[in-house]
Amino acid sequence: MAMSGPPSSRRGRGRAPMADINVTPLVDVMLVLLIIFMVTAPLLVTGVPVKLPETRAKGLDQDSKPTVISIDRDGGIFIDDAQIADSDLPDRLAEILSANAGKEEPPQIFLRADTALDYGRVMRVMGELNRAGLNRVSLVSTGADSDGSE
Repeated sequence: MAMSGPPSSRRGRGRAPMADINVTPLVDVMLVLLIIFMVTAPLLVTGVPVKLPETRAKGLDQDSKPTVISIDRDGGIFIDDAQIADSDLPDRLAEILSANAGKEEPPQIFLRADTALDYGRVMRVMGELNRAGLNRVSLVSTGADSDGSE
């Protein structure tokens, strides 16, 4: 008896289909997507364009979502992403305080202000926050390099 090749080669059929899945390209694509989302996610947080000052201070730990008050380059005031008039600011701050009336401490406020603004404009908004009883105010800035260079 002579040895012959595999039965599939005698009949002219090709090789049997491979049942393995190569996951390396899938992992590569997923890692690229992860990096893209990690880079773009911080850019989607706020809708008001504000050039923030730089600081070397560490970030704060957060328990709940804070209210973000932004002052843009032209002095316009935004609560979250909605623009409000200067005259409406005290009423809106009172609404924020009354919405959190049942809690032990006042709500956290993030104040974002453009670097081109004068100090007095920012202080007027902080004065309104203080007068409304919102004393947990954090000033938002961008992180600077450790050596202070840009």
